[in-house]
Amino acid sequence: MDSLSPKQKFVNVLLLSFSFMLVFTGFQTCGMVEETVLNSYTNQTSGDGSSAFKGDGYTSLAIMYTVFAFANWLAPSVVSIIGPKLSMAIGAATYVLYLASFIKPLTGTLYAGSVLIGFGGAILWTGQGNFLTINSTKETMARNSGLFWAILQSSFLIGNLYVFFAWKGVETITDKQRIPLFIGLTAVSAIGIFCMLFLTNTPKTQTTGNDEDDKIIDATAQTENDDAALLDSHAPQSKAQEAYKALVESFQLFKTRDMALLSVTFFYTGLELTFFSGVYSTSVGATKQFGSDSDKLVGLVGIMIGIGEIVGGLIFGIFGKKTIKYGRDPIVLFGGFAHILVFFLIFLNLPADAPISSAGTMDTGYITPNSTLAIFCGFILGFCDACFNTQCFSIIGVTYPDQSAAAFALFMFSQCLAAAIGFFYSSYLTLPYQLLILVVFDFAGMITFVVVERGLQYRDRVANSYPDIPS
Repeated sequence: MDSLSPKQKFVNVLLLSFSFMLVFTGFQTCGMVEETVLNSYTNQTSGDGSSAFKGDGYTSLAIMYTVFAFANWLAPSVVSIIGPKLSMAIGAATYVLYLASFIKPLTGTLYAGSVLIGFGGAILWTGQGNFLTINSTKETMARNSGLFWAILQSSFLIGNLYVFFAWKGVETITDKQRIPLFIGLTAVSAIGIFCMLFLTNTPKTQTTGNDEDDKIIDATAQTENDDAALLDSHAPQSKAQEAYKALVESFQLFKTRDMALLSVTFFYTGLELTFFSGVYSTSVGATKQFGSDSDKLVGLVGIMIGIGEIVGGLIFGIFGKKTIKYGRDPIVLFGGFAHILVFFLIFLNLPADAPISSAGTMDTGYITPNSTLAIFCGFILGFCDACFNTQCFSIIGVTYPDQSAAAFALFMFSQCLAAAIGFFYSSYLTLPYQLLILVVFDFAGMITFVVVERGLQYRDRVANSYPDIPS
């Protein structure tokens, strides 16, 4: 039986959202400017032509997401032992340490921090998915996912507003710009951890709030592996047994048909995450045809990405009941086709070598680079990302309410694996090839999501039409 009222659960969701917003004010801003900052620092410290600093922003992010991806297999075990609240606090602490390393960049601390935040991010996001699901029902999951996403993505605004005004007219990022920025981002993220301490713990029992759906969900999750019955014992379990159960559950869930299909969609969200959070802003900053304020545009693009994320999250949060009524697939399809349109506009607007030109480029795309179009594309990238991620959160929370830690860990595994691959090839592939990869996986992700969503709708109709048929 739940010990928290619906009002208390909603307060938990809001506090969770604002805590993540503060933590990710630091990280989201860092991701947008990291390559630009480190390129400037490398050039600034070169002196005789050889810099003591050898760090690379894309490489740092690739390492981070590689560790992040594979650490997700262990994250459910950690969450099962120490609980989602403590998991999130510990995970968020690694983000603070990572941000602090930019105050005085060193090659060793940059890459060590990338490994550390990879482990921390895995338990942070697995704990978040588990905590959000525990504090939601089938009826409130879409609303809560949308509100969480909208508030979280407000993090794009604070740091990027600072970058926009503080870096106006700046062509090279020096200590004068870098140090105040990262001291502030580190402090804001630390406040987010403090806010997490006020979250109210909830029981581990998770249901959708609908007995018929619970039966179908349980059957769906266990039909492909009879060994799951061994894990159903209600006897008290040691922490080691709980951790082992969580790990086995993750492997079993990964082999199911629906999760295998959804993994394609999750993989695409990782590729487009790489693009909008790192590659696009870097490409805008490297396009010197925008003039002396090209670095300032990085902040403005980040702001517009954040506004797009917020608008998408609020729309899907406010109209969460409509989402349930008409399904999640129309939103994903809209986001997918809008993504294709914006990729084409970016292809026209930015030079091919922009993502890989550390010193900037004076080349143009197929049209003269237009700053208004670049800003507009930032907004659409953010909105489309919200289309995909809010519906992924929703479908996981509704489909796997009793396996939320494992399900969200698998979501993050696929997403982070794709992000790692994306950041690795971002250092070598020109813009047209990167956009082509995105379009191919966009189509694949839309198709697999629709197949799973239509299957869930069919099972819901069967359950409602024949409630007395044993599942």
